[in-house]
Amino acid sequence: MKLYFSRNPNPRLAVAVAGYLGSGIKFEYASPQSSGEAERFRSLNPNLLLPILERPGRPLWEADAIACCLSRHMGSNFWRRDEDEPEMIRWLSWGKENFVRACDMVHFERGTKLRYDIGPCDEEMVEEGMRAFHKAARLLEAELAERAWLVGDTVSFADFRMATFLPFNDAARLPIDDYPSLKRWSRQLDEIDAWRDPFGGLAAPELPPIPG
Repeated sequence: MKLYFSRNPNPRLAVAVAGYLGSGIKFEYASPQSSGEAERFRSLNPNLLLPILERPGRPLWEADAIACCLSRHMGSNFWRRDEDEPEMIRWLSWGKENFVRACDMVHFERGTKLRYDIGPCDEEMVEEGMRAFHKAARLLEAELAERAWLVGDTVSFADFRMATFLPFNDAARLPIDDYPSLKRWSRQLDEIDAWRDPFGGLAAPELPPIPG
């Protein structure tokens, strides 16, 4: 199997999962929307987005699906397969519409738009994202004050998915420090080598800098 990736948030998530699981798959840096690349990748993902997992049979796209596939391939409970699976999926669903979405909104304005020169930062959207962030962070703070990880006693894909945008907080500048349990959880994730440095040893050009 081969994982096509970039350094952007969702591809980074997929690379981190593959590394954490010790999957042994191949990696290839890709840019499906670059000039001359579309036809190569359209059959792998008609959306021309990363990550993409090339595997026997049909290729697989979307980070969550790839995480599920790799976890099953490795026989791991990282993607919960026991009685905790519904709880894990609950956090994936909630996070995508709440905490992860809020982080994405702020990061898009303060990071992505400026990094790729696709428009100025919209401060009204930043404020909307910040309001959503604080609302979601308060709920997560209460939950994480009572447990080390979101699901059970060990890290799961729910933790990786919920934290998708936290490695990019140098750009987003979300006030993680305002929430002690959330900050502790984030630091706990950073103690995992595959999460902290998923691209170690891979050929992966750095993201464009954000103009000062």
